[in-house]
Amino acid sequence: MSETINRHQVPKTMTLHRTLWIGRIMGAFVVIALVADGTIQLFAPGQIASMLQETGFAMGMTRVMGPIMLVCAILYAIPTTAVFGAILVTGFLGGAICAHVRIGELGSLPELISLLLGAMTWGGLYLRDPRIRAILPFVH
Repeated sequence: MSETINRHQVPKTMTLHRTLWIGRIMGAFVVIALVADGTIQLFAPGQIASMLQETGFAMGMTRVMGPIMLVCAILYAIPTTAVFGAILVTGFLGGAICAHVRIGELGSLPELISLLLGAMTWGGLYLRDPRIRAILPFVH
């Protein structure tokens, strides 16, 4: 009887291990994207000047948005603050989506990237944090 239990536990353990790593990879991708964008806004704002002008933001806002993005990424990367970081990341990305909708760019590439990053933020957290899976039980 113990052989039957062990045989059924191995695939579940392997599946949990695999989903944990997929969640970590998704989370790492989000963190890398946010750190890259935040760093560009801080140290090379000229590269994104045209995008800022299109969305109606002044160039000086890069000194504000860059650090906010970096703080959100750091909070999301730390396991104990990941949920708070995810809330801040999705709020920030929601603002980016709203800025593009406001200027009539519904379905634009930056908007879709923001939407994808937001989904990956919570998807990665869902896959690696059992507390989130308990709150949102998609699979029984």
